[in-house]
Amino acid sequence: MSIADADRERSFREMVADEPRPALLWIAGVALLVAVEFGALMNLVMSLPWDLVADKLPGFIAAVVAPFAALGDLLAGLPTLLTRDIFDNQGWRLPGGGWGGTFLGLSPAVVWALRTVLIYAYALVWLAWLWKGYLTYREHYRHADWTPRDDMINRFRNHQWGIFGVIVVFLFVVMAIFAPALGTTTIEENIQNPYAHETKYLDQETGEVETVLVGQANLRSESTGSHNVGPMTYDDYDRFHPMGTLPSGKDMWTFMVHGARVSLFIGITAIGLSGLIAVAVALLTAYYKGLVDLVTVVIGDSIMSLPRLLLLILLSFVLQGTWIAGIYNGAFVLALIFAGTGWPFLWRSVRGPAFQVSEEEWIDAAKSFGQKPRVTMRKHMAPYILGYLLVYASMSLGGIIIAVAGLSFLGLGISPPTPEWGRAVDVGQGYVASPSWHISLLPGIMIVLVVTAFNALGDGIRDAIDPQSDSGEGEGAEVSAAGGTGA
Repeated sequence: MSIADADRERSFREMVADEPRPALLWIAGVALLVAVEFGALMNLVMSLPWDLVADKLPGFIAAVVAPFAALGDLLAGLPTLLTRDIFDNQGWRLPGGGWGGTFLGLSPAVVWALRTVLIYAYALVWLAWLWKGYLTYREHYRHADWTPRDDMINRFRNHQWGIFGVIVVFLFVVMAIFAPALGTTTIEENIQNPYAHETKYLDQETGEVETVLVGQANLRSESTGSHNVGPMTYDDYDRFHPMGTLPSGKDMWTFMVHGARVSLFIGITAIGLSGLIAVAVALLTAYYKGLVDLVTVVIGDSIMSLPRLLLLILLSFVLQGTWIAGIYNGAFVLALIFAGTGWPFLWRSVRGPAFQVSEEEWIDAAKSFGQKPRVTMRKHMAPYILGYLLVYASMSLGGIIIAVAGLSFLGLGISPPTPEWGRAVDVGQGYVASPSWHISLLPGIMIVLVVTAFNALGDGIRDAIDPQSDSGEGEGAEVSAAGGTGA
């Protein structure tokens, strides 16, 4: 056996053991990045609806889990680098000038901008370090010096439309993940329970620093046309509003960043579940064909023929009041409904490639050697169709986001007070021609921008996988057109 053959037979674990330094350096960088925001990570984990899950557990299991929940709450309280406790932008004007209560006495606008820049810089470092990890793997731990994936990545890096999609999607995802830190205030204080919190401000008439309930301050900071608190302005209570206020007087930027988290949760959950179903069904139908494919076609076409909006309304009403409807005030139910009604569209998109790979010689060879069907489908068929799935999943994700916004606009989406972008468009539609134009216009622009970005990302991935699709030629373009029409 040659040295090259022996090297190709080494597993990834063995290669890391032989040359551990690059892997250890990269892992150390990941540990450092996690450590500076570990408290925020645990806070995100503990913000999940664990209480609803705990209610369904038997008593003895809940008793065992309780200490871990307490530990999670403790870890969630750890200080983090980018927390608002350090970069506090909620302050008040001082009678002699300047600001009190803010980071280094800076104005709330400057502190908020500084915290936002640091958050996105931190996210960029994460992105760069993940890319560094891929390069480390390619240079030190990959058997082949070149793979077709390298050409795909190079084509995507030169795809300007796809890069635009990556940039906007990156901004949107970071907004959703770091929503509590990006908001000018907390969602509990400004939206969910404003009358349980207080804020300080400088009374211009008396020249004294006064205290007022946030709910009362909101009532006097409404944007209703005649009275308006616009973007990048302060209200009468020394609170800075990057996107102005809603007709209720609540901070619109805080509403939007937390609404991004809800939209991303629904989109990722729905696409993840429908993608798993689509891949599993596509592999089964392509491998076994015949009756299995016929039954799946009938079921898929039956689901696709149903009026999706009416089905969504019906299922939302039927599941109303159940414990599952309490997760994110209906967000999880919407995700399940989108997944249950959307998998046939993704399946149709990857069915063709799955049938194509099932006819290849290596599939017949695997069958003749007696390889188990699940092993053949996982190792030899699934990698071929995952690229196509990624393309159509990206495009479908944008469609889900705009669908959720449309439902919220009609009053059928997420229940208040959970923020959702479509509800902001709805409550502001009566003020479009007034000084409070920002309430509907800015969320509408963000919805269009994010949906366009996901479509651009899908176009970039498609053209990277199949270069001929860029000119509208070839089998990949035909499959893409069919998939896009179906979705």
